[in-house]
Amino acid sequence: MKLAAFFSGGKDSTYAIYDAKKSGHEIIVLITTQPNSDESHLLHFPNIEQTKLQSRAMEIPQVIQSIDTIKSDIEELILDELIKTAKKTYDFEGIIHGGILSEYQKDKFNSLCKKNNLTLISPIWQKNPSEYMNELLKNNFEFIISSVSSGGLDETWLGKTIGSLELEELQRLSKKFSFNLNFEGGEAETFVINCPLFKNRIKIINSNKNWDGIRGRFEIVEAELQNNA
Repeated sequence: MKLAAFFSGGKDSTYAIYDAKKSGHEIIVLITTQPNSDESHLLHFPNIEQTKLQSRAMEIPQVIQSIDTIKSDIEELILDELIKTAKKTYDFEGIIHGGILSEYQKDKFNSLCKKNNLTLISPIWQKNPSEYMNELLKNNFEFIISSVSSGGLDETWLGKTIGSLELEELQRLSKKFSFNLNFEGGEAETFVINCPLFKNRIKIINSNKNWDGIRGRFEIVEAELQNNA
């Protein structure tokens, strides 16, 4: 099946594409929205501008649209228009969704797909958190923490690449502070810098950390593609 993908640049939307490709689907376009606030209930916020590099690394074209509101109904209308715009150029039959637990988000995206006679594909829906996080590492996904907003996750996690040792620590902290290990509750967000889908890895050249004492964001100011050789 030819598919578009809701794409945020994080581990989940990227791995959903990877899983769908392994199942034989062809991903022909990325659909990305750029909210101007981290209060959005539907959309991923940090480092959306850098998804353009990820699009180039995967050699998959991207349609991207800024959104100036956090009202879910207006976000949904803008997403609907973005899907219609993408369909005028790209011939796809369904859309990949990288959600794991949010029924609210899945229902909204499913409704958008039905309006546009598309099938919603959710490859990582309800995956076991620990198994899923280990699966990411086993399949050579390199990703950093781009935001934190949970007890147990302080500013030292911002910009950190997650490997096996970091995952062990996250498992310990998730039990102690009762947050979702896969961050599906918004406890943290991520940005993929390399994976099997990428022709080139992403090198972060310049960045800023913003920390208010409770939550924080890792902002990628400058990055470039490097050869994977």
